[in-house]
Amino acid sequence: MQTTIEELLAFRTVVDSGTITAAADQLGQTVSGISRALGRLEKKLGTTLLRRTTRRLELTEEGQTFLLRTRAILDALDAAEEELAARRQAPAGLLRVNAAAPFMLHAIVPLVPEFSRLFPRISLELNTDDLNVDLLAQRTDIAIRIGELRDSTLHARPLGASRLRVLASPAYLAAHGRPKRVADLASHARIGNSQLASLNQWPLRGPHGDSYAAAPTLSASSGETMRHLALAGMGVVCLADFMTETDRQRGDLVQLLAQDTVESRQPVNAVYYRNTALSSRITAFLDFIAARMPS
Repeated sequence: MQTTIEELLAFRTVVDSGTITAAADQLGQTVSGISRALGRLEKKLGTTLLRRTTRRLELTEEGQTFLLRTRAILDALDAAEEELAARRQAPAGLLRVNAAAPFMLHAIVPLVPEFSRLFPRISLELNTDDLNVDLLAQRTDIAIRIGELRDSTLHARPLGASRLRVLASPAYLAAHGRPKRVADLASHARIGNSQLASLNQWPLRGPHGDSYAAAPTLSASSGETMRHLALAGMGVVCLADFMTETDRQRGDLVQLLAQDTVESRQPVNAVYYRNTALSSRITAFLDFIAARMPS
């Protein structure tokens, strides 16, 4: 005969509470009922799980091994029940989302109308910050971060990835010529990021490997400002696809040095603290965004 959930629950509760009497109180059962459940479980397994003395209960070696499996089974069951309960309830309430301004403007804002139709009871508060934010200090529920994560205290969920390309406007190329080799960039205006030096490492093959250190001749602290400078014909820039897809489709920005470009994709992650009260809202938002992000 197979063991039952009731028997596993009785076993775990006895171990956690320390006595059969305490376990019976927690589970709302009789002491004899808990004792019988333990007896049935040990009989089915063909081994002793608990040594019973006049003062205490002690796990046997077999009991310790079986307890680990029991906890895993009951924890998985609890998680499944919580997930189904959350799905039965329509997510509602305020959800604060933080992202860098370019990602917010180009990737999230266009999706807000559809999200609001699907989840009318969730009120979004969208905030932008081009640097990492303290979720607790800023009262942020979800932060969207692009690039490698370094904060291990946060729960992260991958949403997708965005490719990097080196670009310039047709007006700039008409005035200054089109670079044919990576080395030609030295004689061109280079638009870079003044806050994050890593963003000035462009994915181009060269004599020093698969990264080109683009010393900026013009810098900005915001990716969106860099984009507008490139559109205004102020130089060559390296930006993520989520920012420039429309610009490239219209021909307002064109890719340069495609033959020398390394396939480089920036990971896009959502980070947040575990919070049961917010789980349904967070899950609804992240499932929605992830389904619409390129991988």
